[in-house]
Amino acid sequence: MNLDDQKQWFEKKLLARFLRYVRVETTSNKHTTSIPSSKGQLHFAAMLLNELKSLQIPQAALDENGFVSAILPTSSPSLKQQTIGFIAHLDTSPDVTGTHVEPIVHENYSGKALMLKQGIRLSPHDSPILKNYLNQTIITSDGTTLLGADDKAGVAEIMTALEFLKNHPQIPHPNIEIIFTPDEETGRGMTKFPIKHIKSSVCFTVDGADEGTIEVECFEAYSLKITLRGQSIHLGDARGKLVNAVELAARLVEMLPKNESPQATDERFGYYSCVELQATIEHAQLEILIRDFNPKECKRRINVVASMIRTLERLYPGAKGKLKIKKQYSNMWRSLKAYPKLVTILEQAIRRTGVIPKRKYIRGGTDGARLSEMGIPTPNIFTGGHNFHSYLEWIALPAMVRAAQTIINVAELWSSVED
Repeated sequence: MNLDDQKQWFEKKLLARFLRYVRVETTSNKHTTSIPSSKGQLHFAAMLLNELKSLQIPQAALDENGFVSAILPTSSPSLKQQTIGFIAHLDTSPDVTGTHVEPIVHENYSGKALMLKQGIRLSPHDSPILKNYLNQTIITSDGTTLLGADDKAGVAEIMTALEFLKNHPQIPHPNIEIIFTPDEETGRGMTKFPIKHIKSSVCFTVDGADEGTIEVECFEAYSLKITLRGQSIHLGDARGKLVNAVELAARLVEMLPKNESPQATDERFGYYSCVELQATIEHAQLEILIRDFNPKECKRRINVVASMIRTLERLYPGAKGKLKIKKQYSNMWRSLKAYPKLVTILEQAIRRTGVIPKRKYIRGGTDGARLSEMGIPTPNIFTGGHNFHSYLEWIALPAMVRAAQTIINVAELWSSVED
């Protein structure tokens, strides 16, 4: 089937779904151990479950941890019965507020800067890709919140592709499993992933950015939790006695190499990033993220931070430091390099939409990185969104259409692939 003939259907369905989804607050909360970490994610999950049931998608279910799943049976029993999965996450980043999101639909984009509230200005000078969508529909927030395209665009694209395949049984496809996951942004959701119940032999996360991109490589990732303990005493009697944990924390952050920070690196260079700091005179806690494509570089940075803590203990007699190291995820390429046909199929699927596929690496991670470690190879497909985790987040409707069509093309192409 020529999906271009259905362009208006895709635009209408995607726009309505996306606008409805982003208005549901699903900001994740990394300061709680519960999964999902926020009630809004459960509300959104229940909403999607009802939508799946209304579409009569079989085996639609919601578990106690907020995972939504369903399976669309193969279009024909004669086709291969291998199941493939598509995944997107329910939560949005806590870096920018997601409360009371009010999306703005900018039709017939003129190429000029888009003026949002509070003086926020989305300009092609800062986001040159905007110029690729002249006279097209652009969606932003009103400038007071993030938009939520990461990853409600992926959810909308999967749901729309699923509805299209349900309504067009003549399109060949294998069994299609969909999974919507909580707490991707905190990195904790996959600890409860229902791996024992998953039928898919391969999956695809729909959580990428630039239109046409395929991502099969990501950072190695560690979280360092640092506890610094000082010695408190009345400030009037502090000379020679006080060890201020606030100063210890500030000194440690200052010691991090500035040329190895996120704002100073790009491409394949990794970084240190202090993402949270809480401190009193007696006690301080920091979280530092370590990222690199090379695991040896991650280990080097971890050793550097450990050395910094020892240095602080020597410089400030009485100070005590403790380092807790947590591996968050591994470079998905370790698993995906053994499955070259995944990339081949993705490239063919994207070309069918009229876009040239681009293979990129992620300066971050996805649920697919964790799932690949679990034994299910999971590359990442674009959503079409830009400026994630920002007031300047935006997405173009034509890119969303092609993302949904890519999902359909992947399913159709997979139905003819030999095991």
